[in-house]
Formats: sequence, structure tokens, C-alpha cells
Amino acid sequence: MRSVLGAGVGGVQHFLLPFPTFRIANYSFNFCTPHKRTPTVGFLRCTSMATVIPAPVVQVKERIELTVTERNIFDRLLGTLRHFGLSNQLRVAGGWVRDKLLGKECYDIDIALDNMLGSEFVEKVREYLLSTGEQVQGVAVIPSNPEQSKHLETARMRLFDMWIDFVNLRCEEYSDNSRIPTKQKFGTPEEDAYRRDLTINSLFYNINTNTVEDCTKRGIADLKSGKIVTPLPPKATFLDDPLRVLRAIRFGARFGFILDEELKEAASCDEVKDALAAKISRERIGVEIDLMISGNQPVKAMTYICDLMLFPIVFSFPPEFEPSKSESCDRLCNAYLDATWNLIQLIGGSVFSDEQRRLSLYATLFLPFRKTIYKDHKAKKMPVVNYIFRESLKRKASDSETVINIHSAVDKFLSLIPFLVSDGDIELIEVDWGRGLDDVPPTSKLRVLTGLLLREIKDFWRVALLLSTLLYPTNVDHTEDFLKQHFQLDKRKDLFKAVENAITELGLEKVWDVKPLLNGKGIMSVLELKAGGPLVREWQDRQLAWQLAHPSGAVDECLDWMKQTHSKRLKME
Repeated sequence: MRSVLGAGVGGVQHFLLPFPTFRIANYSFNFCTPHKRTPTVGFLRCTSMATVIPAPVVQVKERIELTVTERNIFDRLLGTLRHFGLSNQLRVAGGWVRDKLLGKECYDIDIALDNMLGSEFVEKVREYLLSTGEQVQGVAVIPSNPEQSKHLETARMRLFDMWIDFVNLRCEEYSDNSRIPTKQKFGTPEEDAYRRDLTINSLFYNINTNTVEDCTKRGIADLKSGKIVTPLPPKATFLDDPLRVLRAIRFGARFGFILDEELKEAASCDEVKDALAAKISRERIGVEIDLMISGNQPVKAMTYICDLMLFPIVFSFPPEFEPSKSESCDRLCNAYLDATWNLIQLIGGSVFSDEQRRLSLYATLFLPFRKTIYKDHKAKKMPVVNYIFRESLKRKASDSETVINIHSAVDKFLSLIPFLVSDGDIELIEVDWGRGLDDVPPTSKLRVLTGLLLREIKDFWRVALLLSTLLYPTNVDHTEDFLKQHFQLDKRKDLFKAVENAITELGLEKVWDVKPLLNGKGIMSVLELKAGGPLVREWQDRQLAWQLAHPSGAVDECLDWMKQTHSKRLKME
């Protein structure tokens, strides 16, 4: 094994262009009469965020091509209208339209109804299907739940093995201190389109007429030019529903689109940030962040969050913690994320599962404050990462536990790396981690400690190793290098591969699956103990260390060692 990494290591204007109605092939793009964008009089103006980056040119399909399943679904819905003599206009709303125009498959179909509740229409569909002898696969009604930010009743029906949601077009008004609408009513397609978060999500596909409807008159144009824009003035849009700030960031990152300058101004203003913190549940924030981290461009998403000064809002800290955060903490977090994301691509994404990749990105994002501590409600000292997951993002406890375990394993890996990549047989004497390994032969200590570490972290050991390469060697402060994006990825990849190979050579792959030669009852029998307790647990740990030091050891050999060691211990006592 060899050493592979040395010690060095303003004001914004909007222009609306008139777009004509046009028809392409069998599908046309209709533009409804637009609302006028009103000037942002009295709005707090924020500093312009950055140099304007040219928006990408996006390939948008000229027509929506339906799959066989989609055509069958829509035929059944139109059949329902004919069967009951209904005059409803059925429209597919939002993301499905956007994705189909971008040539992407989408299995999330939301039907917007113009003058009927979703539950009423679903009942009509069910009756129609039964009248034709078709099987009704499943029907469900999800009631409104304002406390969970669900303001409309949604009816669901399973057609051709796809769940379809049915809601009515709506018009909503919000109060000043909540995102729960104070008034709801049936809306027109135009009103519904303008109440949506982004122009690219405001498009409709009219099933009755086979047309794409662009009621904001800019949804298609913004899709083609790769722009993230709100249908109404962004500050008003965000104050009505501050979660739209995070949705704008997520879609901008996902599609590689450019955030509108006026949108960025509004998103970074104190009033909008305060509304995001006060009006939106932490669960909803956590869902958006998780979608960003799990998405195809997590670095771009977090860069937007940093640039818009949303990092302390999204990843809020407890009132008291130590040590304090540096002013550049958010930039450093994002720099680590950037380095890790690129290092994963360099090493090969197939090395990590989707779940390992997701949690590795959380772990690296929070790496700068892995040693930051706070006291919980029981005055117990806890890593602040626990607070971020459990309180700021309201994510599941297992995510917090895994990331904290990864951080702990990082520090242990850092103490082992010099020995794992060493050319010579260096005796690992000073590293012990309080495991009481005095009776382990010096030549076996590296295998024992590495094996114990892998058994603690299990399948996530490569994730911990990945993060360790960012902090190695430990006698160098890497902060400035990372802030300047001097990542030295090739060297870190070489280090990762060298340690990975060393672990393979030690025969430690899947070491956490190795079963103990003796269980607790067996140990009690050998040592002639009448009851279990800490002493049995201690000997279980000793036995594990012995097995790691003697990978070919048999049960009889382990029994002899245990009896002799226990006898010596009794004599000394």
C-alpha cells in the first residue's frame, strides 16, 4: 500500500412579449387573456444576486404524444361526459403537461374540473365504467386538511393501473399570517393558472379539445427559454405561499433553468424569508429539501439556497449551540457538497445506492458542523445535526442517526487512513478508541480496528470513507481550498481507491455479516457465570476482536483463548 495524498493540499424590469395563438399538427397552444403584471410598488427591494447568466435553449415538443395507457384513460373520462351528457371541460394540469412537452414521461396525472368537485366526477366515472362492464380498480377521497397545508378535497381513482387525481379549478385568497386560504371558490382556467407557483407549471392540456392551454401567455415561452418565472409578481406570489420559493429553486435546479432576476430579488427579501420561516410547516420544507438532495442537481439547488440567503432559514439551528458558526458556514457546506457530488461522479455513481448517495450528500452538507453540540429538552448534549433533521426538516429519525454515525466514522477513518495506505508495516499503537484492545497482537490491530469500524457503519462505510478523503490529511486546514473550489478530486479519488483496496485485501468486505463463534449463553457457560450483564457484553466485544485478529480461528481455539484470558484475569484480581 502506498501514500497517495500529501500534506499540501439593482433594479429589474420585466418585459412581456405578445404571443399569438398558433396551432401545430393536431394540437394547438391556446393563450387565455392574461393578467397584467402590476409594478411592485412598496415592495422591499433587495440587492441583485449575481451576474445574469444566459438562459438555456430548451427543446420543447410541438405536440403532446399520448401513450396507449394515457389515451385509454382519457377515452374513459370523455366517455363519462358523453354517457351523462355533461358539459365539463377536463384538463390535465401542471407537471404532466410540462414534462410531456419536454419529452419526458410522467405518471402523475392531475385532472382539473371546471364546475364539479373531484369526488362527484369520480362517482360518475365509476358508474360509467360499471355500466360498460369494466372493473373499477380503486376509488378514494382525500379530505382537505388545512393544518397539513392541504386545502382542497382530492378524489383519486385507479385507471389502467395508474392513480389519477381529480380536483376542481380554484381561486384562493390567503391571510397575512398563514398559507391557509381564507376563501376558496370554483375558478376559471385563467384564475387557476395564475394562482400556481410557476409559469412552466401553469399549463393545461385540454382533453376535450386536444389542446395545450397557456393562460399566462408565457408558460410555453419560459419553457423554451429555460426560465423560472412566477405568473404574478413574485413577491406577492411568495407571500401568498412562501413554499413556492423552494419549489422555484427545485425546478430551476432540476431542469437547469435560470431563476428570473425579479424572482431572486423577492425570494431573498427579509419579508419573504420571514414568511417562509413563520407560515410553512417544517415538514413541507423538509420534503422540498429532500427532493432537491435526491434530485439530479443537488449542488445547483443548494447554491441557489445559499445565494438567496435562505440557508439559515431552511437549516435552522437551536437557540443555543457551541461552537458558534462562521460567517462562511453556508458557503463551506455547499463547497463540501460540490466536491462530494463531483467525487461521486469521478469514482462512479454505481458504487453507491440511491439511499447511500442521498445520505452521503446530507452528511457532507453538514460536515462543517459535525462537532457542533446543543442540549435537547432533557439537557442531554446532542450533535446539532440531530436538531436539523428532527426539528428544522422534520425528517425521519433514521436519517439523523445514519448521518451522525457517518460523521463519527469519518473521524475514525481519518485515524486509520495513514496506516491503511502506508508502504511499510507500521504498528498501529496509539489508536484504540477506548475499545480495550491491549491483548490484540500489534500486527492484527489494523485489521481489528478497521473491522470494528465497518461493523459499526455497515453498508455506509464507503460513504464515510468518501467524506474522510475531503478532510485528509488532518494536519492541514482545507477550508480556504474548498471555498476556492480547489478540490484536488483526482488525488482524493486515488486515496479513496487505495483505502478501498486495502480494506478488500484485509478481507473485510461484508465483515458485519460475520457471526460470533459463541453467543451470550455460550460465553456464560465457558466463564461459569450465573447471570448476564456488562461482563458478558465485554466478553462479546473481546470475542469479536479475537475473531477479527484470527479470521480463520475455530470455535475450539476461541474457547481456549477465552478460558486462558479469563483465568489470567482472575489471578490478577
